[in-house]
Amino acid sequence: MKSRLFIAGLLIVLGTFNLKAQFVVTDPINLVQSIVNTANEIVQTSNTVSNVIKNFQEVKKVYEQGKEYYDALKAVNNLVKDARKVQETILMVGEIADIYINSYQLMIQDENFTLEELGAIAFGYTKLLEESSNLLLDLKGIVNASSLSMSDKERIDVIDGVYVSVQRYRNLVRYYTNKNLSVSYLRAQKKGNTQLMLALYGNADERYW
Repeated sequence: MKSRLFIAGLLIVLGTFNLKAQFVVTDPINLVQSIVNTANEIVQTSNTVSNVIKNFQEVKKVYEQGKEYYDALKAVNNLVKDARKVQETILMVGEIADIYINSYQLMIQDENFTLEELGAIAFGYTKLLEESSNLLLDLKGIVNASSLSMSDKERIDVIDGVYVSVQRYRNLVRYYTNKNLSVSYLRAQKKGNTQLMLALYGNADERYW
């Protein structure tokens, strides 16, 4: 009985049920992969700042189309304990996308970064998001027919392992963002325009990391 409840809760969290909302993308893995694929255009074809901005707008569009999924997922309650952790794991991947989208759109406006650096930063975010997405495959895999014979402990071990790994990636994205911003701050300091840089990114309460 416990296993059936667990699987039912897990299926809900993974988006195979409606969640009482209409989503553009109902599979979190496909959603993240769509963002990754679009974000790769920044790295591959952005040879001018205007191209970076144009390609990033496409990334943002994909993200905003799927944001409703994450917003609805936050409202899902009454899940069994293990399914709750799956939900939190998926939401952390969504948080990684949040940090990427909301910080990078400001970095594009930051004169302290070169075009080449903007491409490198986008590449870093994309790889971290992609690695996080790959971890969701492990979660999805445990609801396949071939894995229904897994014991509760084995399923819990998979969930716990993925949760910790995604949490590490989420923290790494925060660190990566702060390191890039520290570079901008030091350059702004040398130019004597730190106030301009700080005004761009907002105060600590307004930032996304």
